Amino acid sequence: MNYKYHDYYYYRFLEIIPGFLVWLTFTVAILLAFFNPLAGIYFIIVYDVYFVLRVLYMLIFLLISWFKYRKAIKTNWWQFLQTNHQNWADYYHLIFLPTAGEPWEVVDTTFDNLAQKTKYDQKKMILALAGEERFQEQFAEIAQKIKEKYQTVFYQILITIHPDDIAGEVKGKGSNLYHAGHEAKKFIDQEGIDYKKIIVSTFDIDTISHPDYFAYLTQRFISHKNPYRASFQPLAFYHNNVWESDIFTRVVANSTTFWLLTDLARPDRLFTFSSHSMSWQALVDIGFWQNNIVTEDSRIFLQCFIRYDGDYKVEPMHIPVSMNTVYVGNFWRSLKNQYRQMRRWAWGVEHFPYMVWHFKKNKKIPKRKKWIYIWNQTEGVYSWATAPVLVLVMGRLPLFVAEKQNLTNVLTQNAPLLLEQLMRFGMIGLFIIAIMSVVILPPMPKKLPQNFLSRLLNYSLMFLQWMIFPVTMILFGSVPAIDSQTRLMLGKYLGFWVTEKKKLSLEEN
Repeated sequence: MNYKYHDYYYYRFLEIIPGFLVWLTFTVAILLAFFNPLAGIYFIIVYDVYFVLRVLYMLIFLLISWFKYRKAIKTNWWQFLQTNHQNWADYYHLIFLPTAGEPWEVVDTTFDNLAQKTKYDQKKMILALAGEERFQEQFAEIAQKIKEKYQTVFYQILITIHPDDIAGEVKGKGSNLYHAGHEAKKFIDQEGIDYKKIIVSTFDIDTISHPDYFAYLTQRFISHKNPYRASFQPLAFYHNNVWESDIFTRVVANSTTFWLLTDLARPDRLFTFSSHSMSWQALVDIGFWQNNIVTEDSRIFLQCFIRYDGDYKVEPMHIPVSMNTVYVGNFWRSLKNQYRQMRRWAWGVEHFPYMVWHFKKNKKIPKRKKWIYIWNQTEGVYSWATAPVLVLVMGRLPLFVAEKQNLTNVLTQNAPLLLEQLMRFGMIGLFIIAIMSVVILPPMPKKLPQNFLSRLLNYSLMFLQWMIFPVTMILFGSVPAIDSQTRLMLGKYLGFWVTEKKKLSLEEN
């Protein structure tokens, strides 16, 4: 067989595996339920025990990260940096802000935060506002206003416009960043800035960084034993418009926050996600972001990991950046947007064939590291798609069939009670997350009623909203994950969908 075609079929085989495993699991679960319901009940009990133990195990890591987060936000990192690292001023921060049709209010809010609320020397910041040619008229107006308002605040504001319809590219954030990265390189080379003295942050256009983010990042970068072999991953909050959002988008957004909080305590599982930071030297070494994929935010880590033969990792930063939820003022449109966003994130399953393919070719990466990342990725996307459905839906099917077939014994009589008790143990983690989600809320906007009763009702709703978590796990967890893995399995590749962003009417304190 022609080597080229052999490679194609091998890669397609790898793309099929995740979706095949998901549908094989559902098929086996259904067949067991109808043809051997007692075996199906045993299977569900064992799986539920595993699921609950996994939840309690992850709760340990959640609490570890929680206390580190609470400690980090109480530290004055700007003062700490200036006191303990006299060479901090040698470093520049290059911040990429890709945009694709977002309104002026969203872009201006991000720039205003960096200019007014960030505790750092703004003259050490280079901002790259990266627009798309297909929105050129609107972007040109916004870029001009940004230049006029903020040019004297920062070291430099770079304006780039990504050309449309480039052959081989996927329209989206990755291709925009790829172009912006090359344009920024021209400026840096012209200025003669040392590559090793530049720290890159890639933010969504609605990202509001913690006031101490860049001071904390600089401290972590300077004190790291080899910062050119590491990315730095902050916490991701979705608080910019949380008080305006509906309960579904709030619960889904907060679920993402606590998933990341858990992974921050397990660096061996940690990939870059959404907004993150790294060295400019590493970014140039790998040739910038991939311009033909959807999930460039996590792929950038794998590019570095493979380029440096496994000598690369993601360092947790227990300090937050905040973005918008997908709520845009209309409930049903927001739910549709939420599903699309989760499907795009679930498209991270495309990393599985990429990893296996490149790990096989690169003999210098330690085998142990290869297996750890392949297992974590495979188990992660598999559980994402299957666990909620098996636990909350299919787990009842063999009990129903056994009852209809009059298969009555001690197991069938006690299984419902056992499953109920297991779910109660699992609710411990949900209860703790609900409390944490209220603790980290930003202040209520001034336009909301501030009397005691109104505040009590609003905060109570923020706690009680977690009762719908089982529903969101399926509708905005399993279903989009199954959708993505099935599309990859069938070769129906997903394009990049830009999350709709809108500045709503309520203003925070």
